[in-house]
Order: sequence, then C-alpha cells, then structure tokens
Amino acid sequence: MEHTGQNSPPGNHTTLVEFILLGFSDVPNLQGFLFAIFLILYLIILMGNSLIIMITKVDPSLQTPMYFFLGNFSFSEICYVSVTLPRLLTDICRKSGNISFLACAIQMYFFVTLGANECLILTAMAYDRYVAICNPLHFPVIMNTRLCIQLAAASWTTAIPIHIGFTSLVFSLPFCGSNQLNHFFCDVPPIVQLACGDTLMIDMLIYVIAALLVAIPFLLILGSYVKIISTIMKLPSATGRAKSFSTCSFHRMSATLFFGSGIIVYFRPKSTHSSGMDKFLSIFYTTVTPIFNPIIYCPRNKDVMVALGKFLKKWIVL
Repeated sequence: MEHTGQNSPPGNHTTLVEFILLGFSDVPNLQGFLFAIFLILYLIILMGNSLIIMITKVDPSLQTPMYFFLGNFSFSEICYVSVTLPRLLTDICRKSGNISFLACAIQMYFFVTLGANECLILTAMAYDRYVAICNPLHFPVIMNTRLCIQLAAASWTTAIPIHIGFTSLVFSLPFCGSNQLNHFFCDVPPIVQLACGDTLMIDMLIYVIAALLVAIPFLLILGSYVKIISTIMKLPSATGRAKSFSTCSFHRMSATLFFGSGIIVYFRPKSTHSSGMDKFLSIFYTTVTPIFNPIIYCPRNKDVMVALGKFLKKWIVL
C-alpha cells in the first residue's frame, strides 16, 4: 500500500491508491454471526421491496399516486442497500476490506446520490398526502400522471450533477496519512476525516448540500404534516379523522426513521463525531430503515394486504 504516515514531511508524500475498510474487524469472533445477520437482512430488504414494486405495478387498485411513489421508493431502497451490503458481505467473507480509490469514490457517489433521491421521493409522497387530505376535490386534477412522473424524474435526477461535483472535490483532497477507514463503506465523514490539510471548504459544502437535499425536504414534509394534522382535526367525524390519519401514518414513520438518523450523522458538529457512533447510525439508515419499508407498508396497510393476497393467489394457482 502506497501511503506515508500522518506526520510525514511535505514533499515526501506518495499517492494513495486504496483505502482499507475496517468494518467490524474489531469483533473477529462475531464475523460469522454478522455475515448471517446482514445476509438475512439484505435478502428480506430485496424480497420485501421487490414484492411492493410488483404488486403496485400489477394490481389495478394500487394504480394511484401514493403507490406510484411507493414503488419508486422501494426500487430506490433496493439500489441504496445494494451499494453497501454486498460489499460488506464480501469483505467479511474474504476477511479483508481493501477498496481501491476509484471504487471507494464510486461507492460514495452512488450512496449519497441514492440517499438524496430517497429524501426527495419522501417529499413527493408528503405532497401527495397533503393534496389528498387538504384539497381532496382537486386531487385527481393536481396529482395527475404527468405531475407524478415529473416529481419522480426530478427525485431521481436532481442530485446526480450535485454529487458528481461533490464526490470529485472530496477525492481531490490530499490523503497523506493513514488509509484505514473505521467504517464498513465509503461514507463522507470518515473519508473527509482522513484528508490532510484544510478541509473547511468541504465541511461547509457538506452542510450546504445536506441543507438542500436533506434539511429542506425534511422541513417541507414537516410543513405538510402541520397542514395535514390541522385539516384532519377540523373534520367533524371521529371515524373520518382516524381514516385520514391512517392514510399518512405509513409515510410519516418512513420519513421519521430515514431523516432522523441521517440528520444526526450529517448535521452534528465535526467535533462530536465518533467513528463508533457514526458506524452504528450508518447501520441504522443503511440497513434497519430499508427493512422497515415493507414491514410498515405491508402488514399494516389493508389495500396492500388485499393486493398481496390476490397476487400470491394468482401465482399459487399458476
């Protein structure tokens, strides 16, 4: 591995060509257990979200904006976890976390881009619930097919150019010290921590991008739910209030889980960062949150359960 110590004199630096992901190497006796756990979680995420995608595509009763966005969100979840978990499983198997400079940059780019995509899709879903509850008479006109496609396309493409530039800047930093990342994938904070020299511009850029793609969507979702709750509380019927609350409870849980852990990681002051805590929170929003998507939307959603029953019955008959 070509790198020099952190205190190497200027001019004696060599080019860093790879990082070493330490992952969970600090618990060597648990490697087999961790592999089994992460493999099971990955398979559950793949199967659960794939099932949601299929039933929202084939069942006529689920051809609505809410389930259109849910299908997009499920596909994004599959892509999102596939950026990190297969690599982690491979590293555990081969007992080595060596990752090339380029592969690390690519992994980080797709991770942050897909993460931003999920934030924007959740925002589109919140807007859908806002229109459905606060402006129900105009819902079919406002949430038409064209607008749904435009919102989904914007969610998938908005972060692409931003994170191409951001990833290029991060990996153009000088890395002249240790090449060991105390993490299980190439996330932004641990990579920036390894850079030598002044990282103030990158630190500020992290906050700006996080504000644009995380904080602002979160505030828009929060604002929409203030309006939604205000509208629901004005309904005269208790049954009507309960039904309206139930239509947005699934989205509310998904948004809280995803944004909560992400905001803690990316908006904490740099001085409070600890590799152990960052690793724990990363497990939460890269693995735990995606597994909650099918759990939240399937067993607790009557429409989805009916559609799932019809879908499974059709395949069993075949």
